[in-house]
Amino acid sequence: MQFQQLQYFVAVAETRHFTRAAELVHVAQPSLSQQIRALERELGADLFQRARGNITLTDAGEALLPLARRILADTETARYEVQELVQLRAGRVRLGATPSLCTGLLPNVLRAFHDRYPGIRLLIEEGGSHDLVRELARGALDLALVVLPLPTPSPALTTVELLREDLVVVSSPESPRPGEGRRAVHVADLEGERLVMFRHGYDLRELTVAACRAEGFEPDFAVEGGEMDAVLGFVRAGLGVAVVPRMVAARSGLGLRVTPLARPGLHRTIALAHRSDVAPPRAARELQRMLLER
Repeated sequence: MQFQQLQYFVAVAETRHFTRAAELVHVAQPSLSQQIRALERELGADLFQRARGNITLTDAGEALLPLARRILADTETARYEVQELVQLRAGRVRLGATPSLCTGLLPNVLRAFHDRYPGIRLLIEEGGSHDLVRELARGALDLALVVLPLPTPSPALTTVELLREDLVVVSSPESPRPGEGRRAVHVADLEGERLVMFRHGYDLRELTVAACRAEGFEPDFAVEGGEMDAVLGFVRAGLGVAVVPRMVAARSGLGLRVTPLARPGLHRTIALAHRSDVAPPRAARELQRMLLER
């Protein structure tokens, strides 16, 4: 049974005339009649009683008509929904990002994307790069913003560098300025400072600890284990200093003193990642374009 045969059958049932039905579906009348006969052979029953000038449905035709109409309607609905998705009027994007990027980079880009495509649902998952890479690999995300280099290099992922961001030191304005008041501090100046430190698995934690060890000292933690908002809150309360992305410090500057790191400083490279073996959906590709062109 073919979709086209059902379409021809419904046209004849509604017009009760083979020639008019053929005109309605834009096909030659002999071709339409041939397809109807093929459908009847397939079903093993006549669908029409054919008398000169009088076409009526048989019992088999009466039984088939509502089913055929429903199949054609469902097909049209499927076509419409796919077109909606292709034209970015519906659908979803599953995006993973580190918490610092959710705070700093994403709000403006996601607002612009939502304004342009209000029918697309945005599903955001926060996590460290290691967790996001695992979620990408198992197909739970379409795209992810990760910090390079990846914790475990994966040939199954494609990454495109998005930006290189400076890190800065934030402290409470009511506490002594780190680095004995200098305008810019070196990583070595953090020796002796109490640090507010992110939880394990946080990219910024690994980067900061590695930089301190490269200068020959172990960092001293006043508080550890927080997410970005908690770390910034603890710093505002004067519990210690923290190393955070410049973009986050700029957006969260109220109640924070921002001190740059002297050259060569600390940096992190942000990349947009997706699976190499599966092309991201159309909506995800559009969000990817907006992120790269931001």
